[in-house]
Amino acid sequence: MVDQRTAPWAALLLRLTLGSLFIAHLYWKFAILPGGLSTWWENFAKNGYPAITPWYCISAEFLGAILLIPGIWTRWVALYALPLIAGAAHFWLIRKGFFFTGAGAELPVVWSIMLATQALLGDGLYAMVPSLGSRSDLRAA
Repeated sequence: MVDQRTAPWAALLLRLTLGSLFIAHLYWKFAILPGGLSTWWENFAKNGYPAITPWYCISAEFLGAILLIPGIWTRWVALYALPLIAGAAHFWLIRKGFFFTGAGAELPVVWSIMLATQALLGDGLYAMVPSLGSRSDLRAA
């Protein structure tokens, strides 16, 4: 049974956590990673990914950082970012194994589950622009 009193708060907390993770990840990419964004970008080509891949990845990270915290189309942003994080989990699983202590896939797997959960829960409290097709959007019609 879902507690209808606390579920919207849980969705809000999850939304804030996910948005913060995207901000932290972008900060790392732009400010901490030696060589910055250009090094990150070049690694996609070195690993054989198509040229569109870094464009999708950076767009998903920016959308997650900018739109999740204020609650703008939360469900759809979570679904848009999910392949990015699931792909990261696969990438690190193959290269380093599962556990995060070895830079493995553990964190991206959990992050993927959090994004899927957010998509299922919906926008949560204080969402600025509810996701199109959500129950609150349908009730307003």
